[in-house]
Amino acid sequence: MENFKSGFVAIVGRTNVGKSSILNSIAGQKIAVVVNKPQTTRTSIKAIVNRPNSQIIFIDTPGIHKPKSKLGTTMNDTAWESIPDADVILFVVEATSNEIGKGNQMILNKIKESGRKTILIINKVDLATKEQVLNLIETYKNEYNFKAIIPTSAIKNKEIEVVLEEIEKNLKEGPAYYSKEEYTDQTLRDIASEIIREKALKLLQDEVPHGIFVEIEKMKKSKTRENKPIFNIEATIYCLRNSHKGIIIGKNGQMLKRIGTYAREDLEKELEEQVNLKLWVKVKEDWINNDQIVKKFKTTD
Repeated sequence: MENFKSGFVAIVGRTNVGKSSILNSIAGQKIAVVVNKPQTTRTSIKAIVNRPNSQIIFIDTPGIHKPKSKLGTTMNDTAWESIPDADVILFVVEATSNEIGKGNQMILNKIKESGRKTILIINKVDLATKEQVLNLIETYKNEYNFKAIIPTSAIKNKEIEVVLEEIEKNLKEGPAYYSKEEYTDQTLRDIASEIIREKALKLLQDEVPHGIFVEIEKMKKSKTRENKPIFNIEATIYCLRNSHKGIIIGKNGQMLKRIGTYAREDLEKELEEQVNLKLWVKVKEDWINNDQIVKKFKTTD
């Protein structure tokens, strides 16, 4: 048997390049919220992948973007801080680009500063021509000595094993940091909150989603009248203004009901138990610039 390896792998990139989809594909189950909208991931989420000769801890970071609030700045800080702390970096870019671009150049400069072993993932190859992909590979090859450059499509689950093998090659010998039963460092409350937020992101109009956060008020396991286990979950969806509150609730409460129904279905799959979910909506004006709230999204070790 080979010597056991372990290490931390940061997944970095601009917003909406598919980092969370890649994380979920690698982990083989849903760890991070996946929505076709930018700035979905707000914190660094860990996924633990146990292999015969290694344990790889993936850190999905918020997408790098131009911040317009304290929340945006905190999200960027979380992503930047993950680069020098990682053993290996997965730098994710879109195959549809014809050049490196300003945002990717900023990330590349941080990677160069850190000198970390980096694997370039060119994602969404199904949306680009072969010529586009080959040109992009050459462009990036001239910029940094990547350990590997892997064209992939996270949604189609291509090349995931290749990515894992490349990471293993670049890890050092080390212990397993987590037990083999663990697959994430998120608590059940974190997971419940993210599932509810994901359903809201998918269902709501464009101007609302990034102005919401979800707080789990109560999460308690009890028994039904038939003596079956059930999770009673109560959560509040906070938004920025009254007009948003109306959209989230919807006519006759229909939108909130839909969010709740879809969230409950996912929660029951995740928890493998029946779920009784109650949702409320409250306005907390300008919370994205409120230090007390924003600090909840800061990385803690």
